[in-house]
Amino acid sequence: MTGPEDDDPPGADEVPGADDPPGAEDHADPRGDPFLRTRFTVPARPVTYLRRERLNGHLDQALGTPLTMVNGPAGAGKTLLVADWAERRGRLPVAWLTADAAGDGPGVFWAYLLRALRTAGVSLPSDVGVPADANRVAPALPVRLAAELSGRQRPVVVVLDEFDRVTAPEIAGQLEFVLRHAGPGLRLVLVTRTEPLMPLHRYRAAGELTEIRGAELAFTPQEAAQLLELHGLRLPPAAVRALVERTRGWAAGLRLSALAAGQSPDPEVYLKEFEAGRSTIADFLLAEVLKRQDARTQDLLLRVSVLDRFGPGLANAVTGRDDAEAVLARLSRENAFVEHLGHGLYRLHPLFAEILRAHLRIRRPGMEPGLHRRAATWLRRSGALAEALAHGAAADDWEFTAHALIDDLAIGQFFTGPRSDTTAGLFTAMGRDGAGPAQELVRAAGRLARRDLDGGLAHLRRVRYELAEHDGTTDEAAARLSCALLEALAARLAGAPERAEDAARAAEGLWDAVPELLDRHPEVTALLLDHLGSARLWAGHFEEARDALVTVADCAPGAATALVREDALGRLALIDQLHGWLGRAERWAREALAETERFGLFPSSGTGVDRVVLAAVAVDRDELGRARALLDTSAESHPALRDPVLEACRALTTARLHLASGDPGAALRAVEADVPADVASPWVRAETALVAAAAHLAGGRARTAVGLLARVPDEQVACAVEAAGVQLAAGRTAAAVRLLDRVRPEGRAGPAVTVRAALVRARAADEAGDRAAARGLVGRALAEARRERLRRPFAEAGPWIRPYLRAAAPHPPATGTGPPPRRREPPPPVVEELSGRERDVLRRLALTMSTEEIAADLYVSVNTVKTHLKSVYRKLSVNRRNEAVRRARELDLL
Repeated sequence: MTGPEDDDPPGADEVPGADDPPGAEDHADPRGDPFLRTRFTVPARPVTYLRRERLNGHLDQALGTPLTMVNGPAGAGKTLLVADWAERRGRLPVAWLTADAAGDGPGVFWAYLLRALRTAGVSLPSDVGVPADANRVAPALPVRLAAELSGRQRPVVVVLDEFDRVTAPEIAGQLEFVLRHAGPGLRLVLVTRTEPLMPLHRYRAAGELTEIRGAELAFTPQEAAQLLELHGLRLPPAAVRALVERTRGWAAGLRLSALAAGQSPDPEVYLKEFEAGRSTIADFLLAEVLKRQDARTQDLLLRVSVLDRFGPGLANAVTGRDDAEAVLARLSRENAFVEHLGHGLYRLHPLFAEILRAHLRIRRPGMEPGLHRRAATWLRRSGALAEALAHGAAADDWEFTAHALIDDLAIGQFFTGPRSDTTAGLFTAMGRDGAGPAQELVRAAGRLARRDLDGGLAHLRRVRYELAEHDGTTDEAAARLSCALLEALAARLAGAPERAEDAARAAEGLWDAVPELLDRHPEVTALLLDHLGSARLWAGHFEEARDALVTVADCAPGAATALVREDALGRLALIDQLHGWLGRAERWAREALAETERFGLFPSSGTGVDRVVLAAVAVDRDELGRARALLDTSAESHPALRDPVLEACRALTTARLHLASGDPGAALRAVEADVPADVASPWVRAETALVAAAAHLAGGRARTAVGLLARVPDEQVACAVEAAGVQLAAGRTAAAVRLLDRVRPEGRAGPAVTVRAALVRARAADEAGDRAAARGLVGRALAEARRERLRRPFAEAGPWIRPYLRAAAPHPPATGTGPPPRRREPPPPVVEELSGRERDVLRRLALTMSTEEIAADLYVSVNTVKTHLKSVYRKLSVNRRNEAVRRARELDLL
């Protein structure tokens, strides 16, 4: 830290031989004015001052480093923090000096500093000297002072408050000389709004600097709550957090808000809604920050107050100047409520920005919209679309804003991606006056995003009319592609598969015109194919639907496509569930759920089709409680994706849950209302007929049930097998068998279908007296069902199946066919009662499920399952899975 060139204090060569006479009196400063005692006085703390131990603890480190800097904006609580800490130093001398607002010359500064030391009880010999010239200091003074302080046994703490007012490099250099040569005898604490003129980098590199800056000075929510309590205010945690967020923990803002709120009849409402521009906070910031700046800097601050985050380029565009970079850097260094975010970006403190905007409206009425328009234009050219849209809307320039969205092919942001809610909300303020394809497309998107199909179609008709003359420009192609996307969505919501196909063909004809825009917005292609896949699914074109949906599911994961991928994965799960592949359906559905969780989407922002599929799977597995819970969580979904497929599936799954719960009346009510659609869905019509038939069978109306089967075509294998079950239950065994012979589900459908087909044939064999065939078919059905954990088909089969199930269960050898059975010992007592979750695990053990399958079924980790298994083994006094199941059966736990 020292070098040969640093032996003399700065400025020594300026006043050669200007030594002060020894023993000079210092009752007045070099100008002859009496010393102002207030500059040596440690400021008093108000009764509402909150001592924050985390900051006091940090300041204690000042005793171990030569230099300490407390740096923060006006009102950050710097002075009161250091004053509170200084008065608790006990016998350690603390010399306090507040810098002069007018700026001291070197002679006046050192005279005041020497007086501060003596006021703190520090004895200085007369040969240290006293400055006689207000603007100069004898070179001997810093040398003698440093030598005197270096010999102290205990250090003296010197606090220089408002050190940002010290702007003379000579003073800073002399002070640094004394600090460096005083050694452990001096601890210097600088309280400042700006970076001091000291070589901080040297002290920082040597580990000899303690720093407390604005971020650390900010109040935490807990500290803010304590401060408000000192002002007699007790607020809910959410209200405190909101106030801290608005003030960014700024001490003066919190105190002034608390004082004003204390005068309000409803402090909580006041703190939530107060206008910063008309408050004591505004008076403080305007006086302490804005008016300290020159006129051109004030003008820049007023103009950039309309911006959120901005760099010098945007600031120049808004202000019409070219020096914003230097001005912003200086304001940031001065802690003038301009925060440097890194990467060349800045932002204003939110309260300061709010006050500046209010001041702008008073000083420059009518200027604000023009500033927003300038910002929007610059941001759009720079590729910052979201910010450009926000400023275009703030300028009330809807023609610009709508064109920016459509020309960038960003119409998909109405429906998916992290900005979908913001984008949709932005355009709600757009009136009906503007015309043109862009604004009509935005209006159509807004209506369809709220599932207002008629309103959306009306705007799309106007778009088609205005786009009748295609001039082949890229902008026009973007508008046409946006129109095709919305047409596909409208067709999906209307249940109109052919219209969806037409829209998809129109879109494909425009791909080559906008390749760069499509690369920038992958959600457009994903949304189009998702709409097409869902429309095909409604039409019963399952393989074509799968092709489109798999393409969506395989697109690159990202926040922009997360919602669309979730929907596509959920509908792939639905296709497999409808065809009896429950395991595959469950995997697709779980992947869909993971997609939304990965990007932090709320369940209500998705479609919920994945949860409906999982509920249908749970019904087939006879897990009715889980099915009910999943249906409840699927109730809220994105309106734009709440199409006939989703509505029909939710109704059908709800109805099947009611049937399984023994409430056929509720099942009928669940499916009695038709799902509105332009074209009827063949599989929905068939599934609805089958649910109604099952409900009528449960009510003893077999003829009505059979009559409904006319709506079930043979080509839908899963539905045909279920129809055979209805025929059989209605006493039409031969018709049931003939129907199975025609559709031959084996190899064409999954286990949920083939198990039901095997049970229909088994019952027919039982009725024909062919017990061996029936037993073989039941055994085959059990083997298939075990892999998919199917239970419901056996519960629905009726009493005839019970003997076959008992015969298929493991049983001891008959008497006389083997060694005499051992005398059965009574089972050891249960060590401790099993918890509910342990019983869940045990029941799945009995179904021969693996640890991984149990974890997936219970939505827990594999390690959690293993923990439960260890507990089950201990409580049942067993060591293995089979022993646990056998022991549980002995104790009637299964």
